[in-house]
Amino acid sequence: MTLPETMKAVILTGHGGLDKLEWREDVPVPRPEAGEVLIRVGASAVNNTDVNTRTGWYSKAVRGDTGSAAAEGYAGASDADGAWSGALSFPRIQGADCCGEIVAVGDGVEAARIGQRVLVRPMHRPTGAGPDALVTFGSERDGGFAEYATMDDEHALRIDSPLTDIELASFPCAFSTAEGMIQRAGLGAEHVLITGASGGVGSAAVQLAKRRGAHVTASTSPAKMEALKTLGADAVMDRDDAYPDETFDVVLDLVGGPRWPELLDTLVPRGRYVTSGAIAGPIVELDLRTLYLKDLTLIGSTRQDPRVFTDLISYIEAGEIKPVIAETYPLRDLHAAQTAFLEKSHMGKIGVAVAG
Repeated sequence: MTLPETMKAVILTGHGGLDKLEWREDVPVPRPEAGEVLIRVGASAVNNTDVNTRTGWYSKAVRGDTGSAAAEGYAGASDADGAWSGALSFPRIQGADCCGEIVAVGDGVEAARIGQRVLVRPMHRPTGAGPDALVTFGSERDGGFAEYATMDDEHALRIDSPLTDIELASFPCAFSTAEGMIQRAGLGAEHVLITGASGGVGSAAVQLAKRRGAHVTASTSPAKMEALKTLGADAVMDRDDAYPDETFDVVLDLVGGPRWPELLDTLVPRGRYVTSGAIAGPIVELDLRTLYLKDLTLIGSTRQDPRVFTDLISYIEAGEIKPVIAETYPLRDLHAAQTAFLEKSHMGKIGVAVAG
């Protein structure tokens, strides 16, 4: 096929507010380099990391919750280290999620890949890089908020599923984050508490934990309790209520914030705590006596073994997990999509339709 010279995309011009996201129709279509594929993007979705990267929340200069400046940013205070891996270069195309079709390949990639439907592994080690190197699609390299995107061949995984592009695009970032947490914890048929359970990662964790035979307690707002029970939670609790003492083998935490010490109290001796987010704030107080007297294990979870995403693909193809889509917006309405996301009235993912 003949590729166009330009494409439509939303460009992030710098850290800051929604005004830093610019709709463009004249962005050059990228060409795949050696070992890469070119994907025509069908759909993406909104994630916390899109907002956090836009505002520069990952900076050590930021101590508040993720909503503290989500609409306006931090007025340059986080420019030096506002992304996952430090300073971010601009302009940048965000969008950690991507479902699409391979339409071209670079040198060294089999031409037979052209026409394959794929999901992009969002968090990965670049081909040939060291074991701890980390790149996030839509952060350190251009992502899915565009009509076309490139990716290393090994990180564009074929998917065979009857689900729509929007439905499939809801999986990569949120579900791989949740599955990475679960695999790091070694979760089995145990009692697990999931905080922030109505969000993209939290609702994914509910499904993935149930898939492993766990007894799931979901912490959420009262309005979303019944939906989480339908999704598989065995028990639900109001996020503002007191946590029970020494009840859970594992805590999967996406919230952090001032109530963080209570999460350690709710773990049984030898319990495991895993975090991959801090919606309520990254700065917490730790009583080391709780940690060592209860023989607890604290785990941070970002880097993922490659099997996390290949396992996820197998779960999707087997119909063992399902997408949870709250709303869908066209790409050019990304401002509205992020505004709706920030209101936190939805459950699951907000989709972004790119093709069509």
